[in-house]
Amino acid sequence: MSYTPRLKKKYREEIVPALMEQFQYSSIMEVPRLVKVAINQGVGAATQDKKLVDNAVQELSAIAGQRAVSTKARKSVSNFKLREGMPIGARVTLRDIRMFEFLDRLITVALPRVRDFRGVNDKSFDGRGNYSMGITEQIIFPEIELDKVNKITGMDVTIVTTAKTDAEALALLKLLGMPFKNQRN
Repeated sequence: MSYTPRLKKKYREEIVPALMEQFQYSSIMEVPRLVKVAINQGVGAATQDKKLVDNAVQELSAIAGQRAVSTKARKSVSNFKLREGMPIGARVTLRDIRMFEFLDRLITVALPRVRDFRGVNDKSFDGRGNYSMGITEQIIFPEIELDKVNKITGMDVTIVTTAKTDAEALALLKLLGMPFKNQRN
């Protein structure tokens, strides 16, 4: 399999040397890299309609290019009419080629389709170099057919990196092309 995603090639050829120069790493192995992308979609109305979870799994599978799994409630909450073990969402974890392909589609195709888009928040790091963002509508992805969508739902995307600090992760994601709000170029 000789196929290399465009973003992975850009990472190897352009981003690694730029980060080596910017942060003065002594070895190429110190340069932060992407580990995985976790996509999670909670379906709050799943307690009334079981088909909503199946739809979420299908949509998430189409977006990610990999089979999503349904998540189940860990404990019962009577106020939400939720019982332990009930399916309440969908999730998928992407690594390597599928991760780079998803990020490429997210950055170049999906995010520009968001209404009134001014960039993603650059303060959503967790202190350990991981970035999380929320997407309010799944219809920004071209894989979703508008005719088949019965309910617009959002999702959370978490990008896990090997960066030690938020500054390193921010530099990595900026070089990958992530459109941050406070970018001064």
